[in-house]
Amino acid sequence: MITFASGVVELGTILGIWAHPDDEAYLSGGLMALARDNGQRVVCVTATRGELGTPGPVAWPPHRLAAERTHELARSLDILGVHEHHWLAYRDGECPEASTSDAVAHLCEVIDRVRPDTVLTFGPDGLTAHPDHQTVSAWTGAAFDQAAPPGARLLHSTLAERRAPRWSALTESLGIYPPGYPILTPADQLAVDLVLDPDVAARKVRALAAQATQTEGLIAALGVDCYTAWVGDESFAEPALHPTAAERV
Repeated sequence: MITFASGVVELGTILGIWAHPDDEAYLSGGLMALARDNGQRVVCVTATRGELGTPGPVAWPPHRLAAERTHELARSLDILGVHEHHWLAYRDGECPEASTSDAVAHLCEVIDRVRPDTVLTFGPDGLTAHPDHQTVSAWTGAAFDQAAPPGARLLHSTLAERRAPRWSALTESLGIYPPGYPILTPADQLAVDLVLDPDVAARKVRALAAQATQTEGLIAALGVDCYTAWVGDESFAEPALHPTAAERV
């Protein structure tokens, strides 16, 4: 298991495949920053522009929010040192209705170009049970089966079981997860379990703060110190099972 910053080099070239802007920063911002500081190649793919990600659709109609989140993501990735990014151009909330074969083919093309050593994405639960997250997980798994180089690893984002005593009450109060979520992973099932050092955690928070339409209110509500601690670890697990592409989709 990778538990220290020095172990991130073992992940080699990293390809992250996510559903919405800010998924990548919340779930792997520290890991990406550490990898880039090591000189590793890091490539990020985002399926949608997150145009429905607002409680205020009058102030932020979809076209305006999509444009703003596009700029926010660019600023966020720049803070992390990530300069290779691809959009899949799907509409927020509509990934489950999209053509699976087209999406998988597109991701296979990205994998062929990048030749990653490690692919990061959601697990089948989608972490928050969001249908876009779950669909992107299935697409990525299928594309990985078809196109990943020999020896490449697929890792699913998860939350470590050790977080529960400190954060379960706060997480529940925020209403981020539906009943039964998040699904926590025991330590012996983790492949990566990083507690970010203060400098990397602060950099991750700057990257998240750059996505202000999504984070400004939460950072203000929690306070910077609490928010930094709350997002200050990142965990990934190997897929529990590795079914065929046909079974995944």
